Amino acid sequence: MPRINRLPDIVANKISAGEVVQRPASVVKELLENAIDAGATRIAVSVKDAGRQLVQVIDNGEGMDEEDAAKCVERFATSKISTAEELEALGTLGFRGEALASISSVSHFEIKTRRQGDSVGIQLRYEGGELVEKDKAACDSGTMVSVRNLFYNVPARRKFLKTNATEFKHIFESVKAQVLAYPEIQWQMFNDEQELFDFRSTDIHERLNFFFGDDFSSSLIEVHEDNDFLSLHGYIGKPAMQKRHKNEQFIYVNRRVIQNRMLVQALQQAYGELLIERQVPFALLFLGLDAQQIDVNVHPAKLEVKFEDDRNVRTMFYTIIRKAVRSRNFSPDVGGAGLREGCQAFARRGSESSETKLEFQKLSSGSSTTRGLYKEYSGANGGENLPAGPVVGEQGEIFAPGKGLFGASQRELRRSDFVQATGKLEDEKLHEEQETEPKIWQLHNKYILCQIKTGLMVIDQHVAHERVLYERAVDIMDNNVPNSQQLLFPQKVELKPWEFEVYEEISEDLGRLGFNLNRLGARTVMIEGVPQDVLSGSESYILQDMIQEYQQNAEKLKLEKRENLAKSYSCRNAIMSGQKLSLEDMRSLIDRLFATKMPYVCPHGRPVIIRISLEQLDRLFGRT
Repeated sequence: MPRINRLPDIVANKISAGEVVQRPASVVKELLENAIDAGATRIAVSVKDAGRQLVQVIDNGEGMDEEDAAKCVERFATSKISTAEELEALGTLGFRGEALASISSVSHFEIKTRRQGDSVGIQLRYEGGELVEKDKAACDSGTMVSVRNLFYNVPARRKFLKTNATEFKHIFESVKAQVLAYPEIQWQMFNDEQELFDFRSTDIHERLNFFFGDDFSSSLIEVHEDNDFLSLHGYIGKPAMQKRHKNEQFIYVNRRVIQNRMLVQALQQAYGELLIERQVPFALLFLGLDAQQIDVNVHPAKLEVKFEDDRNVRTMFYTIIRKAVRSRNFSPDVGGAGLREGCQAFARRGSESSETKLEFQKLSSGSSTTRGLYKEYSGANGGENLPAGPVVGEQGEIFAPGKGLFGASQRELRRSDFVQATGKLEDEKLHEEQETEPKIWQLHNKYILCQIKTGLMVIDQHVAHERVLYERAVDIMDNNVPNSQQLLFPQKVELKPWEFEVYEEISEDLGRLGFNLNRLGARTVMIEGVPQDVLSGSESYILQDMIQEYQQNAEKLKLEKRENLAKSYSCRNAIMSGQKLSLEDMRSLIDRLFATKMPYVCPHGRPVIIRISLEQLDRLFGRT
């Protein structure tokens, strides 16, 4: 008896659906691409229950006759191409003919369509890929596709869908990407029968301001370049508008939404030192190439492309962006007044009320100063009481306590590895000074170097502050400690639809943390008070950044709600790498770090403290 069988079409379609239709957002993307390819000038999108109950796309495109409507849900049936040669120069977004077959096989699928010259349209209904109804229908010219009860017959896939907030966020991002790519099309969107937007104007600036905030578009840098190899136009953000996430970078190739690590890295590198660590610039960029120079038949979701000449594409992309960025003078925003203002604000907060701004818990009278802490930290027995934290090796690697310092070979030291100290220090004098006052320096506005009795301690200022804020946030929420300071001028924030869903989920705990928030209208929130650690002037950004961080943590990690919120709060409020701190700021931060329950790692598991002992330094210099 033969063991190899040909799968029935319905089974093959369900398997294919696993690649093409990963979540409701995949359905939205495929239907929007079909509507655009059909020449639509107006498209309406409706979703219910984050796409689980309904995804509906209505367009005024060219429509289909009865024969084409019946064929469109068959596998590998498409009007986009007819020969293999056409794959080499695709001019449409779709081309495989798998999307509608896959979608209809895992949903209750309905299509109504009519061509411009026809007097009546056609209506077809499918359940699990099987045709259950076919009839004439009175409808407008164009096509309406309704997808109900997605994955009703694939319970395993439905079970693995995320929360409504997460799924709707992906849907909204998919729609936004197309709305920005096709300003000539009028777009309308509904969520649970509530209208989110209705763009009738072709002005791209109106759409940018809607999605990213009032006057957002006025702060963008325009990019425009045309040559005989490629064209690149669109907008990039000034360094002052830098973001922490890449979901606000939109890169299109021949108006197709793509994900390409090479171009993202080139964009980042074009900004160079104008960006702070872990921050990325906003981008809305349209790359145009000869269709024969790219291959889009790489991934089932058609999000990846291959370039025939990767090197030249990257080089020209990088050069154009760098030229646009360098043509502006950003020094006042990045390294001048803007940065100084932030540092001064932090310094003022630390000096005006250092006991309430950074502290996690009250310090004992015997260890309430940096000097006292270092006496306890260094210990009386040659460092026996030092924490069992990691140490750093000669190549910068981190070793656990007790591990050998040297690797297989010792690297050659260079002059650039040294920073020349001012003044001359003798060993005896060094020990005397250490006993009276610990030495503290800031390295590259990123690390705090501390001289201790047994050697050198290096602290990452960002993750150290994260640890302080995290434990403080947990303590406040667990014990209902008052932690709110009222704003003299309340701030109004309009949240995106998915942000508002997350906000409603965590609003109660936000209140416990110290946010005094009131809802105004559909998605508008009034900030009337904030926790004491929130920097003045950053209240609205912090709230939105926290919501975004919370959502990302919820997607990637299985965290208890309050733990997630505490991590999101500490990450978004912590001082950043690149921020200059005064001596008093550094001492205050170190004091509060050692007052925490776990000062050696940040809430995300990264090391906070690395120590280098005198013995290790002596070995490096051949003194032993």
